[in-house]
Amino acid sequence: MALVNLYSDTQTRPTSAMRKAMAEAEVGDEQRFEDPQVTELCSRVAALLGFPAAVFLPSGTMCNEIAFRLHIRPGGDEAILHRRSHPIIAEAGGPAAFAGAMMYPLDTPLGMFTGDDVRGALRPAGDRYSPRSRLVSVEQTTNMAGGRVWPLSQLREVVGVAAEAGLRLHLDGARLMNAVVASGVPASEMTAGFDTAWLDFTKGLGAPLGAVLAGSVELIDEAWRYKQMLGGAMRQAGIVAAGALYALDHNVDRLADDHALARVLADGLASLPGVTIDPDDVETNIVIFEHDEPERLCASLKERGVIMGAVGGRRVRAVTHLDVDADGIQTALEALERVCAR
Repeated sequence: MALVNLYSDTQTRPTSAMRKAMAEAEVGDEQRFEDPQVTELCSRVAALLGFPAAVFLPSGTMCNEIAFRLHIRPGGDEAILHRRSHPIIAEAGGPAAFAGAMMYPLDTPLGMFTGDDVRGALRPAGDRYSPRSRLVSVEQTTNMAGGRVWPLSQLREVVGVAAEAGLRLHLDGARLMNAVVASGVPASEMTAGFDTAWLDFTKGLGAPLGAVLAGSVELIDEAWRYKQMLGGAMRQAGIVAAGALYALDHNVDRLADDHALARVLADGLASLPGVTIDPDDVETNIVIFEHDEPERLCASLKERGVIMGAVGGRRVRAVTHLDVDADGIQTALEALERVCAR
């Protein structure tokens, strides 16, 4: 039985062409800036995101952890971000443990917030009883809100309010290229005004490892110190950087295929008994729907070779990616139809 794995776009496996590029990569010691693949990757991502410098890291989580450490000062600094964003729900309390960050979680629709929301979260200046507002963190696209794309106007509004208040800005770009492909807005326009931003290669872009954090030369120099501290510095990392370079060259435009298949899945789900979803909410490759028994639904689907994830409450998440084609989506819908009919 062929497996249709829609648990996440992290389930992608490198294609044979990507593996070939990795196997043939010229490598060197990346800690000494002697690996040509890593050097090229960092240069390309920095230019893509509109920053002067970048550093290659093993994971997007490490990008967030280091960025928070760069921006948060010891002594009660606070980060403003969405309650369902990755640093809160999926980093084991890392921002608190590594950066000493207080969190100000915003409960706003669709995983996005406005400039007014940020303004309302600001602590009074000079108040010795409160944490100090220091950082605003944005997740593009919004993961647990269903892969929604922040409109450019809303991003710029948030940037403007944060800048007026003297706050730092960080963009979690785990699925940034999904947002770029879906909206047609260049990545550098989405990151404009941010102090740091990063791009992940292990999700829709299909590489097995790695993310790149970008920022000013000074911030990236300091990021290297934390990279060393966390054990993220590598040696002949060009083998994996070559996979990321291949992804930039071959796997960006095809993200549109994942978005189209996500919409096919959402349209099919909308017709099933016991399922609640509005297909118009699906903008990229993440489909979140509601069901009365999500755990049981996912267990029954797994028995039929289809994997999805129950993500709390009545919600189920399915994510399209390059390892799932149109036949896989049809197989998933047929399994869903049988399970929902029971």
